[in-house]
Amino acid sequence: MNSLASRIVVALVLLPLVIGLVYRGGWWLFWLTLVGGLIALHELYVMARELRPLVLGGYLGFVLTLVGLQLGGLAWMVGGILSTLVFAFVVYGLADVRGSATTSFGVTLLGVTWVGAGLGFLLLIRDIPEFGFWAVMAVLFTVFAADTGAFFVGRTLGRHKMAPTISPAKSWEGLVGGFVAAIAMAFVILYKDRDDFLSVPEMFALGAAIALASVLGDLFESAVKRDLTVKDSGRLLGGHGGMLDRLDSLLWAGPAAYYVIVAFGHA
Repeated sequence: MNSLASRIVVALVLLPLVIGLVYRGGWWLFWLTLVGGLIALHELYVMARELRPLVLGGYLGFVLTLVGLQLGGLAWMVGGILSTLVFAFVVYGLADVRGSATTSFGVTLLGVTWVGAGLGFLLLIRDIPEFGFWAVMAVLFTVFAADTGAFFVGRTLGRHKMAPTISPAKSWEGLVGGFVAAIAMAFVILYKDRDDFLSVPEMFALGAAIALASVLGDLFESAVKRDLTVKDSGRLLGGHGGMLDRLDSLLWAGPAAYYVIVAFGHA
C-alpha cells in the first residue's frame, strides 16, 4: 500500500472514532487523549533516547497532568506538569547509569509540557458549556484546512522558502493559503452560533490564530526531529508517520484556540 492510500485508510478509520469520542466528551475523550498522548510521548522519548530521558518520570507526570486537568481543571494540570520534575529527579537518583542531569530533565519535561499541555487545552475547550463540541471540531478541521491549503498553494505557487533550514518544503505563499483556508473553515463551522458564541470577526481571529499556531507546531516538531536526525516520529499510522507527527500542529493549535476563546470571554 502506497503512502497516499495508507493515509486515506487511516483517516477513514480514525476520523469517525475521534469525532464520536469528542462528541461524548468527559471520560470518553479523556481516555482517547491519554492513550494517544502516551503513544506520542513514547515516540519522542524513543527518538531522544541518546539524551537519556527519564521515561518513567515522564509517563507519571503526563498521566498526572491529564488526571489533574480532568478532576480539577487548569490549575491542577499545571500541578501535574510541575510534578514531572519531582518524578524525574527521583528516577534520576535511583538510576544506575546517569547522563547529563540538565539534558535528562529537560527532554523529560519537554515531552510532558509539549504533549500533555497541548492535549490538555483541547480537553479544556471541550468543557466549554454548550459550545465545547463545535469549538473542538473547529480546531480539528481548521488545522486540517490550514495544512491542506498550505500544501496545495505551496506546491503550485510556492517560491519563497519560509524556514529552509527547518522545513525546506514550506513557503510563505503556502502560509497565506493556509491562513485563508483556516479562516474560512472556522467561519463555516462556527457560523451557526454567531449570535451566542463567537462573532464573525472573532471567528476570523480564531482561524488566524489556529493557522499560525498550526504552522509553528509543525515547524517545532520538524526542528526537534532534525536535531535528533529522524524523519518521522514512528510508523504507527502508516503514511501519516507516528502519532506525534499527526498531533504536532494540534499541540500548538489547542492552546492558541483556548486563549483566543478566553480573550473573547467565552471560556
